[in-house]
Amino acid sequence: VQLQACGGGLVQAGGSLRLSCAASGNIFSINYMGWYRQAPGKQRELVAAFTAGGGTNYADSVKGRFTISRDNTKNTVYLQMGSLKPEDTSVYYCNAGVKKYTYYEPVSDLWGQGTLVTVSS
Repeated sequence: VQLQACGGGLVQAGGSLRLSCAASGNIFSINYMGWYRQAPGKQRELVAAFTAGGGTNYADSVKGRFTISRDNTKNTVYLQMGSLKPEDTSVYYCNAGVKKYTYYEPVSDLWGQGTLVTVSS
């Protein structure tokens, strides 16, 4: 299973971007899926995610500005980012917990390759 993220780029402060992440390969189920980010010199942090329980989690810093959504038919999750700030500049990573073949196997925690978002002031 692979996670392919895209949609990053350069945007001015106050602008918007939409990231997408598609899971492909042998997929029985996706337990959780979402976005993390890592800025230079900082730890990777949760941005927004669908949880295994079906809910959503957002970092406090993005609440009201970012929206996570998904298309289960395409095994794809989206991150609509608005009112972007320079401090949102990071590499954004897609993360998913996947069962490839059966209900009974353990969840495989997978990461995409990252997509760079740069917000200029």
